[in-house]
Amino acid sequence: MKIWTTEHVFNHPWETVVQAVWRKYPNPHKPEVLSTDIVDRKVEKGILYSTRFISSRWGLPGWAKKLIGSDGMCYAFENSEVDPVKQKMKMRTRNVSFANTVSMDERMEYKPDPNDASKTIVHQEMFIAVRGVPLTSYIENYLINYASNNSSKGKDAMEWIIKKIDVEVEELMHTYKRGTSELKTSIGKFQDTAKKSIGDISNLTKSNKTLPRI
Repeated sequence: MKIWTTEHVFNHPWETVVQAVWRKYPNPHKPEVLSTDIVDRKVEKGILYSTRFISSRWGLPGWAKKLIGSDGMCYAFENSEVDPVKQKMKMRTRNVSFANTVSMDERMEYKPDPNDASKTIVHQEMFIAVRGVPLTSYIENYLINYASNNSSKGKDAMEWIIKKIDVEVEELMHTYKRGTSELKTSIGKFQDTAKKSIGDISNLTKSNKTLPRI
C-alpha cells in the first residue's frame, strides 16, 4: 500500500469553499469527471450527510488498463458530512470499479484556518493498494503520481468555480441594488404626486372653492 498526503490553504472563507465543493463539476479543469449524482442525503443532529456516485474517465496508459482490467471508466462513491456549527467538512471517496485489483481511498477535510477565518485549510490523504497483478509496486507508484497531478488540477478547478460563484454574487447584488434604486425612485415619485395632490386640495379648501364631485 502507498499513502500520499498533502495540505493546501484556500484564500477563501469556509462557507465559500464548501459551496464550491458541491458545485465543482462540470469543470474545464477536470474534464475527466463526467457526472456526479446524489444518491442519498439526510440531516441528523444538524449534520448534513450525503452520498454521491461519481463517473470519470481515467487517462491510464494501455498497459495499466490491461493489468488492472479497466476500460478507462471509473465509478466511485463519495460520502461526505458537513457540520455548519463546527465548520468542518469531511469527504471520503472509494472506487467501485476494478475494486478486486485496485483500492483507492481518498479522504479530505475542510476547516477554517485557525489563524485567519477568511482562509480554509484542506487536508487530503490518498491510500492506494494494488493486488493480484504483476508490477504491484510500480502500479501503486504510478497511481500515486496520477493522484498528485489530479490534486493540482483539483485546486485549479476549485478556484475556477469559486470565481464563478463570486461573479454570480456580484451580479445578484447589482440586480438587488438596481431594483432597490428603482423602487426608491418609484416611491419618491409617488410621494411627490401625493404631496402635490394634498397641496392642491389644501389650496382649494383655503380659497373656499367647491371640490368637484367624483
